[in-house]
Amino acid sequence: MAQKTRVRFAPSPTGPLHIGGVRTALFNYLFAKKHGGDFVLRIEDTDQTRYVEGAEKYIIEALDWLNIPFDEGPKKDGGFGPYRQSERKHLYREYADKLLASENAYYAFDTPEELNEHRKNHEAEGKTFIYNWHNRLKLKNSLSLSKEEVQQKLDAGDEYVIRFKSPENETLHLKDMIRGGMQIDTNILDDKVLFKSDGMPTYHLANIVDDHLMQITHVIRGEEWLPSLALHVMLYRAFGWEAPKFAHLPLIMKPVGKGKLSKRDGDKMGFPVFPLEWKTADGDTYSGYREDGYQAEAVINMLALLGWNPGTEQEIFSLEELVQAFDLDRVNKAGAKFDPEKTNWFQHHYLQEVDNGILAGQFKELLNNKGIKTALPVETITALLKERATFVEDIWDQGSFFFITPETYDEKAAKKAFKDGTAELLQQVIKLMNEVDDFSAANVSDKIKGWITDNEIGFGKVMMPLRLSLVGEMKGPDVFVIASLLRKEESIKRIEKAIDTIS
Repeated sequence: MAQKTRVRFAPSPTGPLHIGGVRTALFNYLFAKKHGGDFVLRIEDTDQTRYVEGAEKYIIEALDWLNIPFDEGPKKDGGFGPYRQSERKHLYREYADKLLASENAYYAFDTPEELNEHRKNHEAEGKTFIYNWHNRLKLKNSLSLSKEEVQQKLDAGDEYVIRFKSPENETLHLKDMIRGGMQIDTNILDDKVLFKSDGMPTYHLANIVDDHLMQITHVIRGEEWLPSLALHVMLYRAFGWEAPKFAHLPLIMKPVGKGKLSKRDGDKMGFPVFPLEWKTADGDTYSGYREDGYQAEAVINMLALLGWNPGTEQEIFSLEELVQAFDLDRVNKAGAKFDPEKTNWFQHHYLQEVDNGILAGQFKELLNNKGIKTALPVETITALLKERATFVEDIWDQGSFFFITPETYDEKAAKKAFKDGTAELLQQVIKLMNEVDDFSAANVSDKIKGWITDNEIGFGKVMMPLRLSLVGEMKGPDVFVIASLLRKEESIKRIEKAIDTIS
């Protein structure tokens, strides 16, 4: 029987989740679902010095908001827990000892001061200090010291780390599902620390042990982990385990200029780089896609196409369609340029898909926050204005005049619209409105347009001042629709106000 596909997203809880991390989670989720597998969340908190309160909760909330929840993880045990590395630390020592026993690792007693001295001496000679095969027998470790000396140091409680013993004179053949085959000369690799003096494993050891014990079949992670691939493959070999398949995703690049997307780019250009808002302990607030009014589907659709393409012209994908179409073979090697405009294009599309009742609910919330109580049909107004809106906030920008009577009139438009004789024409419009019993847009339109035509008045002479009276500027939907939504009394009141201004 074929092994079940199992992938993991393994962030460190050191702050808010960057959208690069969200995309890694998404690609893992899509791959798992495509192959009927499991999507595991593992919290890699071995570095307790960088742990940030609330970061784990943030990660889980972000995945839930985006509708890509994990199948297994903290508080969702699938039989492979615990899912926080800090709760697994009893496991790692045993595996470090196995590597010592098989002579794939060794104790190193060099102090940080001694290593610093070596670095400085190398720099003075224009070289780089690397702890590996070419100098390890000259340094203070269990390879250069006698068994008795090593035991004495251990018994005396001397501080040590456990280092991986990289092989000498070997060419490693590595395979990546996105980048293809690679070759690495083991002579250039350093002997990485696997276990620290504080009794905690480093990322490299914990990562490999956890992936093996959790039966992870595919490791899909960011390009920044590519330099660790050789060590990870060698660790699997040293343990005698079958390695998972690896895929390293391309970086997300700045919209302008070179380099990878950072928080500063978002600050400078006015777009979020985090899924949810994040408040730091110092009181700083970083904006999030959710709080900025983006639909979760828009964020997912945008991220899916950053570095992956379906091989067709299709750009709009539901989550189900993404699962069906997703294939690691179509992920690019090159970095993907982030495009805030494209994100807004997706957002506009998905806002149109939102049920009018739900959208009206969101708009009512916005009105509440502005302290506006209204008897107007909010759902009808929302449906009327949403076509030109990208965010709920845009519905307010386009239609605030429904809820607030204009106090002033657009200067340029007023010069054109308010002429001699305009006040008299508007008086006539009021008279006609008063004669309409059923104040529907069609009835008001028929009445006023009929009068304009019968009296051979230029349409602009009436329609422009009428719109300006009701709206305050030359914008908004059909003017008779506006009048019918405002209702007779309010429409007449606004026209009278405009007549006073002209007079």
